[in-house]
Amino acid sequence: MIDKNEVIQLAEEYLSSSDCYLIHAEVKPDNIIVVEIDHDEAVSIDDCVALSRYIEERLDRNVEDYELEVGSAGIASPFRIVRQYKKNVGNEVEVLLCNGIKMKGILLSADEQAVTISVAKQMRQEGSKRKMTVREERSYPYNEIKYTKNIISIR
Repeated sequence: MIDKNEVIQLAEEYLSSSDCYLIHAEVKPDNIIVVEIDHDEAVSIDDCVALSRYIEERLDRNVEDYELEVGSAGIASPFRIVRQYKKNVGNEVEVLLCNGIKMKGILLSADEQAVTISVAKQMRQEGSKRKMTVREERSYPYNEIKYTKNIISIR
């Protein structure tokens, strides 16, 4: 079986001279290699093809047969690394916490330890009969987050 670490090393080696970065790599049963990349702007098909060729040139099909899939992080895919969080600051996101709480809000900031999200909350102000929307900032360390992904809205 092809070693996942070898695939990661090859991908990172190639991407070090590119604006793209590695999101995820895995080797599934039957040597199906899946590599996922992203870019702060957009990943082109040429980026994926070039990385695929680079990896294929360095793996020997005569020693071990494999299938290679190189693609970009999907628009609705969960974030996997901090750089994706930073790239999406200002966007509306859905967050599922490990304790099962799901929320929607605006991603305000992201650093190496945690993210901060602005969440809209309906509250009745003192002396008011109607509820008002109030924004509340909440911070969560990454180890409390099961997933975060962009909310796609068409307006």
